[in-house]
Amino acid sequence: MGQGRGWEGAVLKLMRAKDFEFTVTDAEDVTPEFRRLRLTDGGMLAATGVHPTMWVRLWFDNAGKPHQRGYTLVDPDAEAGTFGMEFALHEGCASDWARAAKPGDTIEATVQGTGFDFPEPAPSRVFAVADPASLPALNSLLDALGPVPATIWFEGGADEGLPFRTDPGRHEVRAVPRRDAGAHLVARVKEELPELVREAGGEPYVWIACDTVTTRALASYARKELGVPKQRVNALGYWRAT
Repeated sequence: MGQGRGWEGAVLKLMRAKDFEFTVTDAEDVTPEFRRLRLTDGGMLAATGVHPTMWVRLWFDNAGKPHQRGYTLVDPDAEAGTFGMEFALHEGCASDWARAAKPGDTIEATVQGTGFDFPEPAPSRVFAVADPASLPALNSLLDALGPVPATIWFEGGADEGLPFRTDPGRHEVRAVPRRDAGAHLVARVKEELPELVREAGGEPYVWIACDTVTTRALASYARKELGVPKQRVNALGYWRAT
């Protein structure tokens, strides 16, 4: 980008973040509101390795100021040095960049903060709450957990041609429209999750990746009201509602 990154960049540097430059090699509109890019990694995967739900921070130009957003890698290939990224398109500089991206375009990225710990013992069932922005991470999680069954509450867009990697034989997707800034999703999960957790028995695993307010509310509910151990609840706010 050829410009300073302000305090965010300085903090990441102090935390030993690593910088790389990605190059777009292919672009595809999966739906009018969901775009897939293929990129080369600038040597990143050889340096960092690969893990499920791996994400990086991309740096965008926002009216002359640097702006960073986290995005999940799709099908990273460390040997080839390539991966995909999928963008749920809406207003904002990140979506604007993705809409216009074409082969040969480059973007700077920082690797810091990503990680994944396989739940031990293995889950008896996964309970996931996601939306189009976190669909790539959800797909990566389901791939990593293999035969583990899952119930998924998916907010918005579940029937619009999005690239789900769910298996009807073991994954149940419950589509929830986005209403009341996410409050409708919170109410649905609170209504349905307790009985499902009781039925699952064993070692449930709760994974939540929606807007920040929704994610915090449901993570707190799972831990405090349902008594799911903290280490069995993985929650990360993927975006902020405005």
